[in-house]
Amino acid sequence: MASKAAPAAPALHDVPELESRNYPLLIIGVMAASLLQILDTTIANVALPHMQSSLGATVDTVTWVLTSYIIASAVALPITGWLADRIGARRLFIGSVAGFIIASMLCGLAQNLEEMVAFRALQGIAGAFIAPLSQSFMLDATRPSRHAQIMAIWGMGIMIGPILGPILGGWLTETANWRWVFFVNLPVGIVSLAILITCLPQRPRRKRRFDLTGFALMAAALAAFQLMLDRGTQADWLASGEIWVYLVITLSATWTAIVHFSVAPDPLFERALFADRNFVIALFFMVVIGIVMFAVMALMPPMLQNLLGYGVIDTGIVLMPRGVGILISMQLSGVLMRRGIDARAVVACGFLISALSLWQMAHWSLAVDEVHIIISGLLQGLGLGLVFIPLQVSAFATLNPVLRTDGSSLLNLTRSLGASAGISWMTVLLARNIQTTHEELGSHVTAATGNVVDFSTTDQFQALGDIAMSLIDAEVNRQAAMIAYVDDFWLMMWITLAAAPLAFLMRPNRSGAVSPIAPSE
Repeated sequence: MASKAAPAAPALHDVPELESRNYPLLIIGVMAASLLQILDTTIANVALPHMQSSLGATVDTVTWVLTSYIIASAVALPITGWLADRIGARRLFIGSVAGFIIASMLCGLAQNLEEMVAFRALQGIAGAFIAPLSQSFMLDATRPSRHAQIMAIWGMGIMIGPILGPILGGWLTETANWRWVFFVNLPVGIVSLAILITCLPQRPRRKRRFDLTGFALMAAALAAFQLMLDRGTQADWLASGEIWVYLVITLSATWTAIVHFSVAPDPLFERALFADRNFVIALFFMVVIGIVMFAVMALMPPMLQNLLGYGVIDTGIVLMPRGVGILISMQLSGVLMRRGIDARAVVACGFLISALSLWQMAHWSLAVDEVHIIISGLLQGLGLGLVFIPLQVSAFATLNPVLRTDGSSLLNLTRSLGASAGISWMTVLLARNIQTTHEELGSHVTAATGNVVDFSTTDQFQALGDIAMSLIDAEVNRQAAMIAYVDDFWLMMWITLAAAPLAFLMRPNRSGAVSPIAPSE
């Protein structure tokens, strides 16, 4: 009898933190809001050339449409927890979705670059609170035994949104107008807002002082870091005094912020967050996920379109299996977690599968076919999905529920920073490797290397000779670019492999039991 009664004990605590009037409808509303915010981080990228001509911007200034959103979102993210405690998480979530809808409408109506940059900054601020609040509300409204499943559902929007963004943005721009990239948010956003107003539960508020010094230091560090990444390529990185200013501000503000958070009586982030080993390791892994996932997504479309001759729709089709892989493995990871499989082993396995896909991509050439691209993308999606869900569950397993909003904002922030840094890093390496490889390949294209004409005689053919030389140079460029892409894939593969064994530094989390760490007083 005792053996039969023992398993029932944990079920007494298997209740959600918050009760909702209609749980399934609440999940739909929260996911709709979360997906809109994630889509908008990438959906506007493909519409930039059309915005440039319509808004009277230049190639350099039109990028502020993206930069203003990224900087505003990064600066606002750290205060999510404090605002949720101050005005109420329900009020903040509903206000954020409403503000995002209004800002999206204003972006679609913008008549010049100044208006667009201002409205995109407003959209970034409103959207910054949506991701952490959606994650914390989904955890709070769900029984602990089903946290793996609910994180799989939330993760689908987070991981698939950036993949669908460029495809949807390209289709809307081609078939309608670039303004519909923003107007498309309105119908879905309004439905989400109505559901949240009806079903979103109220979370208790707690008194908490605002750490103005900590926020100012983090804002300075994040803004300078994002500006450095955005302006680096145009300003030639450390050869520019402007970039040195951003770098010094980033390093000094970050170091000062760390010291301040260590000694401040009421820090912006509870110190209990950083006392949890699983959570700290999850922050590191979020940087790796940001680098690998978002850098690959940034590299693939231009490679497919510029080197392999794919159209916008064809590019979306061959990249879609990556999203399918994520969908499959996220559900699989939830099943594995419920069956008691060690989350650390699942995370390590996911990183190894992602590394395998990058190894395959590192062997591509200009002759690669659709089948190999689809298989590699599917494998990478499977790997990333296996990493994301167990990592999220392990990160929150030992955190007190009152720390979830702060924890979620930090996880989203580190993923965003990893994505920004990864994209800039890989893009810089790509550009430099193209130059050096072009020089190396070009030095071997001579009359003495084989079946190549004597270049000294091409001038007698006048225009035809120039065309022939241009064609040869273009082919050397294509080969050099492909080699540079392969070098990036090799580097990301080694980063992913190096991260895999670090998963076993986390505490084991098989049962999903929660042993909260209390917030600091």
